[in-house]
Amino acid sequence: HTHTTIIQSHSKNNISRMSSAIISATALPAAGPYPTLDPFLFCVYHKDDYPADESVGGKMETALPGNGADFDPDAPYRMYHGEKVPGFPQHPHRGFETITATMDGLVDHADSVGNAGRYGEGDVQWMTAGGGIVHSEMFPLVYADRPNPLRFFQIWLNLPAKSKMVKPSFAMFWSDDVPVWNSDDGKASITIWAGDYFTKGHVQNNSPPPDSWAADSDNDVAILHIIMRPGGKITVPKATKSGVNRTMYLIEGHKNGAKVDGKIINKKVSLIMDSSKDVSIELSSSSTDNDVGKTTEFLLLQGKPIGEPVAQRGPFVMNTRSEIRDAFMDYQRTSFGGWQWPRDDMIFPQDKGRFALVDGKEMRPPMKSSNGEYEKDEL
Repeated sequence: HTHTTIIQSHSKNNISRMSSAIISATALPAAGPYPTLDPFLFCVYHKDDYPADESVGGKMETALPGNGADFDPDAPYRMYHGEKVPGFPQHPHRGFETITATMDGLVDHADSVGNAGRYGEGDVQWMTAGGGIVHSEMFPLVYADRPNPLRFFQIWLNLPAKSKMVKPSFAMFWSDDVPVWNSDDGKASITIWAGDYFTKGHVQNNSPPPDSWAADSDNDVAILHIIMRPGGKITVPKATKSGVNRTMYLIEGHKNGAKVDGKIINKKVSLIMDSSKDVSIELSSSSTDNDVGKTTEFLLLQGKPIGEPVAQRGPFVMNTRSEIRDAFMDYQRTSFGGWQWPRDDMIFPQDKGRFALVDGKEMRPPMKSSNGEYEKDEL
């Protein structure tokens, strides 16, 4: 990547050198994937202000159809590859994992293994494509009486050669299973989508699938969503292992002038960090950016690199070009199990609610019982 110096010291006119914990800084693209380091392959931040359901009869559709490839960064929302329902109709993957970490809104998932779900509002879906899977990811306008804003990250985590052809799997972590750390003063919070950081005192119910690179603690994989409020201050500890790649992305509230390792950051950036050093993050108590309620948000991705050759062609990620050719041939021959759903852009009934259908068993988020304890709801 071309690294530009976009970090300032306290004097606005004095462009400083990179600090000890920050190796380099790169402005984030206005649209499309963020730059990533091994073991990550892809990271995209979805933020779409979808309207209320504009269809007749609860079809959860937009009034205007998509053009088949709508990624306009200047529009209030995008249709992506959807026609009447925004999203990504059925498409294949092989050789890696997708982690879909939601903040707002709802996503409908269906796949060629027979798994399905509607999730969002803090839920995390972790899908191991392994030897091959076809899935759809649609964003139905579930609510007719109010807008349907959607905000989530999709992150691709690579699989090592030994695991690229494992059996596909699907895991759903409801929002109540995802640990959230809050500072004592309430001015900072961290959602731990993966990893063993800021989890003291939490029971972790969101362990990665067994074949994941993240399942081995020696690989020190972490995915953190950091929210800073005015006056907040935290320290992200150094990686627990050596040789770990760590990247931080400032995704919201860049005008607040957050300080990372003592340096003011005033642009949406990707920061490659020295993972052997602690890093402080603080937000002035006089921050004025109103983008997301005067907060500043970061995403942190880290992990030990897999260190193997990466051959990628569209939705397939293998180690060699011949393996990519094999993937295309296998998909043409087997359709990775075939598509059993009645539509390519599979969505579920408007009143369905959040659910996960995994290995033939339908589950719902835990419900609070009369004593305030959560109970798992399995149908």
